[in-house]
Amino acid sequence: MRDLTLNTSAQMQKRHRKETRFKWYGRIAILLSLAFLVFMFAAILLRGMSAFQQTKIGLDISFNEQVIDPAGTRDPGDMARANYKPLISAGLAEVFPEVTERREKNQLYKLISNGGMFELGQMVVENPELIGTKQTIWLSASSEADLFMKGKIDAKVEEELRRFKDRDIAWFNTLKDQGKIKKKFNTTFFKSGDSREPEMAGILGAAFGSFFSLLVCFVISFPLGILTAVYLEEFAKKNRITDLIEVNINNLAAVPSIVFGLLGLSIFLNFFNLPRSTPLVGGIVLALMTLPTIIIASRSILRSVPQNIRDAALGLGASKTQTTFHHVVPLAMPGMLTGTILGMARALGETAPLLMIGMVAFIVDIPKGITDVATSLPVQIFLWADSPEKGFVERTSAAIIVLLVFLVLMNLFAVYLRRRMERRW
Repeated sequence: MRDLTLNTSAQMQKRHRKETRFKWYGRIAILLSLAFLVFMFAAILLRGMSAFQQTKIGLDISFNEQVIDPAGTRDPGDMARANYKPLISAGLAEVFPEVTERREKNQLYKLISNGGMFELGQMVVENPELIGTKQTIWLSASSEADLFMKGKIDAKVEEELRRFKDRDIAWFNTLKDQGKIKKKFNTTFFKSGDSREPEMAGILGAAFGSFFSLLVCFVISFPLGILTAVYLEEFAKKNRITDLIEVNINNLAAVPSIVFGLLGLSIFLNFFNLPRSTPLVGGIVLALMTLPTIIIASRSILRSVPQNIRDAALGLGASKTQTTFHHVVPLAMPGMLTGTILGMARALGETAPLLMIGMVAFIVDIPKGITDVATSLPVQIFLWADSPEKGFVERTSAAIIVLLVFLVLMNLFAVYLRRRMERRW
């Protein structure tokens, strides 16, 4: 008897040790996952936070009427198309009068972004009273000057291995000593579209493209997904046809997203001849991709509604349709909305299907509707990540931060809706 008790006690201790080890394995796995997640976010933040600031160079600009508007018509189009480079060159010449050779002048001018002329033109169009005056204007620095200001170009590296030469550094330091260089919040990043120049590139065009695509996606996928789920769960008879439909819906939820892109390319573009690279086609493709997720989530929510509610409504004389749409669907709607928002969040981060329908084009203009040529935020990140310009590295990380913020907000909104609207029974 004593031997049996000792044997049982040893087995229990062995079982407890195994259970303890298993718990620690789970804890270690969670800690490793969190460590990788923190490392990923830290790397993105360290690379991208600097993009939210932009280096500006202050120059005394004389807005010469003979250069800007020699005819004196004050036509906005003529003023916007004027050549503002001589004005910037004159402002630099006041600071560096010793720079007289043409090659040196061209090199000095590269401290200013090529978008500086556009900035001046926009200022004059918005305020024509600047013509004939002399103002201190803060213009965007070039990408190399911006990176040097942020400490991402090491002056100790051999001159042949860097684009920002020793002479550029000397000129830059002179401007800095005179208080003509400072960092400001990078409004250009949020107010402009794509650009070949990293310092002038922004996400507004891509953000509008994603918004219009998600709008089309929601308009198509939400009603179709909800109605399909309601029909399959509440009205459809259980037979081979409905079983086949259910199997295909579950299979479509696991299909790689690029397959939906190929579907959009072959049917919507090549067969129906819809406009290429537009949010209209992008939204339709994303809707097809999101539909299975919404249907599966909605059916699961409908099953969670107690049968007693259906029986009570039917017992009081309500029809099947009245029971479904007056009682069951309203109770399930918070969960349906949550599933829809989560599906939309997945669609927001998709890149592959949009690449297949041509939304990978270089788009400068801001789209104004679903039929305008556009790109999306994930595709914009893909394009910048593939660019050889060093200045696009921080822009890529900054765009990823913005995309992650949108995704987190959408998920938080889904949680809020579920808790705010759900009813307990």
